[in-house]
This record gives sequence, C-alpha cells and structure tokens, in this order.
Amino acid sequence: MTDTALLELTGLTKAYPGVVANDDVSLRIAAGEVQALLGENGAGKSTLVKMIYGLVKPDAGQMQMHGAPFAPNDPHAARAAGVGMVFQHFSLFDALTVAENIALGMEDAPRLRTLSQRIREVSDTYGLPLSPDRMVGDLSAGERQRVEIIRCLLQEPRLLIMDEPTSVLTPQEVEILFKTLRKLSAEGTAILYISHKLEEIRALCDSATILRLGKVVGHCNPSETSARDMAEMMVGTVLKTPTRAGKTPGDVVLTLDGLSAKSPSAFGMPLRGISLQVRAGEVLGIGGVAGNGQDELLAALSGETLSAPGKIAFRDRDIGVLGPTQRRALGILTAPEERLGHAAVPDMSLTENAMLTGAARENLDRNGLLDWRAARGFAERIISAFDVRTPGPDNAARSLSGGNLQKFVIGREVLQRPEVLIVNQPTWGVDASAAAAIRQALLDLAENGTAVIVISQDLDELMEISDRFAALNEGRLSDPRPAEGLTVHEIGLMMGGAHGMEVAHV
Repeated sequence: MTDTALLELTGLTKAYPGVVANDDVSLRIAAGEVQALLGENGAGKSTLVKMIYGLVKPDAGQMQMHGAPFAPNDPHAARAAGVGMVFQHFSLFDALTVAENIALGMEDAPRLRTLSQRIREVSDTYGLPLSPDRMVGDLSAGERQRVEIIRCLLQEPRLLIMDEPTSVLTPQEVEILFKTLRKLSAEGTAILYISHKLEEIRALCDSATILRLGKVVGHCNPSETSARDMAEMMVGTVLKTPTRAGKTPGDVVLTLDGLSAKSPSAFGMPLRGISLQVRAGEVLGIGGVAGNGQDELLAALSGETLSAPGKIAFRDRDIGVLGPTQRRALGILTAPEERLGHAAVPDMSLTENAMLTGAARENLDRNGLLDWRAARGFAERIISAFDVRTPGPDNAARSLSGGNLQKFVIGREVLQRPEVLIVNQPTWGVDASAAAAIRQALLDLAENGTAVIVISQDLDELMEISDRFAALNEGRLSDPRPAEGLTVHEIGLMMGGAHGMEVAHV
C-alpha cells in the first residue's frame, strides 16, 4: 500500500425528500489500500458509493481521481476512469453462459472465443476457477459471485467497490475471496469494502471509515479495534447482546416426513426426502450455501408450493394441500429471503405491504372491506418496534434501504404472534445493531412458545440463536444436531455436504 491518494472525496452532500443521505462526507483512499465503509442501514453507504460509480450526482462537494476532478455522469464513465463495482444483488441471466453474461456487462466486448480465453486467464491468475461455457443457472451462489468479480477484473479497475461480498459464501469460499482481494491490493488496486461482518473487516481491511446518519463519525484501524467497538461506533451507543432464557422446548408443532418437491425454477434445486420435527419454543437453525434448496424449502413450508398428503403436519393436522392464506390463518408465517419483490411489493406503501400478510391475524378487514386505518396503525407499530428508518408508513417499500426493509419484513411477521415462523436470511445486509435486535426478537418469540426455523448462511448467527442445527445440501437435509459445541469448521463442512460421521471425526 502507498500513501498516494487514488480517490479523494471532499464535502460530498446528497439529500432526498425528507432525508439527507450524505452530509459533508470526506474520504480518502490510497492505491493498494483496502478500506472498509461501515455504518448502520440508512447511514449513507449506498448513496456514497453510487456517487463514486456515477449512479447518483452529488448536490455539493467534489471528487478527485489521481488528483484530477472526477465527476462521472454514469457507470460507463466511472468504469472508463477505472472504477469497478460488485453489487450485493447479482445481475445475471440464468439461461446464458458465463461468457455471455460477462459480455453483456462490457463495453466493446470481444468475440466470445477471445473473451472465454480471457476469462480463463483472469480466473486462473486470481484463484477464482470458473468455466466460461457453463450456464449461470447451474452455478452455485459463490460461483455466480465469481462471475461478477471477473467481469470487473477484466476491465482492470484501479478502484474496486464491493458491497456485502461474502453474504452467500461458506467460510472456505470467503478465504478464497480474501486471497484474491489481497493479491489485487498488492498489485495496487484500491478496494472499498462494505460489509456488516465485522470480524471479516478486522481480518481484511487496512482502515475503516464509519458513517452515522449520513456523516463521517470516525476512522479506525480494524486490526487494532474490536468488532464490538466498531459496532458501537456505528450505532453511537452500547450494543446489546441477544440473550435467551434456556427454556425446555414443548410439544412437536411442525413435522416434515420425507418431503420431496420439484423446484418451480428450471435452475432451482428440488427437495429430496426432507424429514424433521420442530417443537414449540425451539429455534432450529438450517445452514446451507445459497442454491441448495433454501427457497424451495420455504415455499413448501409457506404453502406457495403444495405437497403430497402426509408430508407436512401442523399439530397432527395434514397441511400439505393448504395454501399460504390458510396456513397463515393457522399461525404458520414466513419471511422469504428476497425482500423486494417477494416479501414486499416494491411500489406499494408500507401500509399496503402490512395489509398483504397481516389482514387475517391483525383483523385488518371487516365484512370484506379493508380497514386502512387499522392497517396504517399496524405499519406504524412495525416501524416503531423495529426502528425502521423511513419518513412514514405511506412511503413505498422500494424507498427503504435494504436493511430497513428487512427490519420491516421481519417485524411484520413477528408482531403477528405466529405459532410457527420460518425465516430465510433474517439479517442479510443488516447492520450489527439491527441484526442483534432481529435475533433477540426471534429468541423472544421462541421463549413465548413459537417454533422458529431460521435458514441462514451466517454461521455465527446460527450458532448464537439455534437450539439445534441441520445443513441443507443439494436439496437434502442432514439430521439435526444440538448446536452447542459445533464449530464453524464443522458447520462449514456440513453445508458443503459432509454429513454424519465425516463431520464427527473432523
């Protein structure tokens, strides 16, 4: 790393109706530096990197690249200046090959044969093995991320922005990614790294800039600062650690007996003979690398996908043929991973989105008519109880940051007092303070008798809140084991398909 400033931001300000997203933000990143950008959801991280990448224009302030004025009008101009960005959400087409997807994201892409050779060269150079001829729909989540990274690397960026890059990776894949980023850093590429996984920040980053409510509130050296101290700098208060009462679970509430189901997607993962029991007051954690049947399992449990008789039972009642509305009326509630589009309708207000799943259990309709005053009150309760940062319940779901929408989606289900709650990636893209609050809400539900199933790729999360743990791999579920005593390494192997005795003898 050198002291030469590659990118320097001075006094950047960006305001939207009702909120100042960035307020006089200054930041400096040197060539070869790996700098973390930390902050709560809504702190202004996304707006800041969008200004650097040309997606948003600042209202005030200036940027310099290599000491010269830098004001990209669009991402094309930013890429031409040497800025690459790997977004949190993949922008890939399942029905196209790796090479075809990469070509779509390039200006003046070469012929596919030439491009395929370049993909092989770059993937080999940076330790990210990837075949250009494979269909993206057949790739794991980790391999899909490699596609996005290689697409950036082919443009030889001098600054690489990464937004939550490890949210879909196993510990083993994270280490491969970090080796790649360290190699890029050694070659002089600056990396601006956004993540809520603070231990990863400590392991990887040279420096950190902390944002709170749109302002820079501090800097630190992550290797010399504890994860807890960084989290408390982000939130500006003492961080609460989730606690549990340790009650003995009650009767079996939900039973799956040899559940198999085809995936509704041509590139999905079918479920293969899944059996489990979940008791009242228990948290069952299910780990797995993305794409191993998580979405299909949630769809089968929610009623979006119906099953054969005798495969799913709720308190000894066969519910396999009941749809989502009927299951919700019984108290079986779900929160899917895809918050914008699946869990919430983007252009509907928060009040309308509260109505969508809360109508029956919150008595939001009367004699066939929707009670919008009650729905608004329900939305306001969610916003208050889960500290959702938004001007109000009339704002559209798409106007919220990802983390704030996640808090709204989880809060909407928690406040309905479910008998069974199944959540997929409950704290994905959520800051440390909000993640602790969500985990505490799940533990409180279990303490009050709810059977909770948490599907997550965050192993620390699963070990923190689960009573038992099972791994989902290629549509098959391992036998649940007590979570206490399991190591991250053992769980990582289980997620990779090493079940049973293979793991026990690690």
